[in-house]
Amino acid sequence: MSATIPTAAVLLIGDEILSGRTKDRNLGYIADYLAALGIDLKEARVVPDIEAEIVAAVNALRARYTYLFTTGGIGPTHDDITAESVAAAFDVPIDHNPKAVAILTAYFAEIGREANEARMRMARIPKGAVLIENPVSKAPGFQMANVFVMAGVPRIMQAMMDEIAPRLAKGVPMAVRNIEFRGGEGDVAKPLSQVQDRYPSVVIGSYPFQAPDGFATNLVLRSRDVAALDKALAEVQAIATDLVAEGKARGWS
Repeated sequence: MSATIPTAAVLLIGDEILSGRTKDRNLGYIADYLAALGIDLKEARVVPDIEAEIVAAVNALRARYTYLFTTGGIGPTHDDITAESVAAAFDVPIDHNPKAVAILTAYFAEIGREANEARMRMARIPKGAVLIENPVSKAPGFQMANVFVMAGVPRIMQAMMDEIAPRLAKGVPMAVRNIEFRGGEGDVAKPLSQVQDRYPSVVIGSYPFQAPDGFATNLVLRSRDVAALDKALAEVQAIATDLVAEGKARGWS
């Protein structure tokens, strides 16, 4: 097991997310992607298209975690200011990157569109950044130190994550066990707390839902210590069995 587990934050950028016009589909995908790599996602924020807000969030999160992943704000319109904001956060200049210019010029020629000033804004990259290739629509993202700047369009962001993955330090992925408990959270809360105390390396969560026959709870156990995880799981299963026998629950699966 790695002595140090890489950590990460996600910064979602855009007025459209905060207004509700755009429903975010990126955070959950990134969380699942990082979990498979053994990287712990510790924090997520949403900020508007305001440079000072983006700069403050970038500087806070990049200092706190191993990696910061941003989505949104690298398109051709006036409110796409993520690249400029990241440059400001690192106190470096921003200009048209020759490689990005070549990629976009060739792409627009191929699809018969003018490489106008607005479209070529997408080639403006902070000095010192490394491009993140975009196999979907060609306009690149970029990496600046431990900050990965990606598009907000889910399909493009997902392709960029595949480009980024080889650059990341990997940890040990969490093992996960699930139990569907046919009772409410209140029925199982106290004994679950006791199991949690006995197995500090295991994270235990309870997530209620409405089943056809009444309230039910998904019990989720996660750990990098598989031996401890399976011992905790056995205890939780025994607790569920006892609660059923006492008539306080309907069972588990």
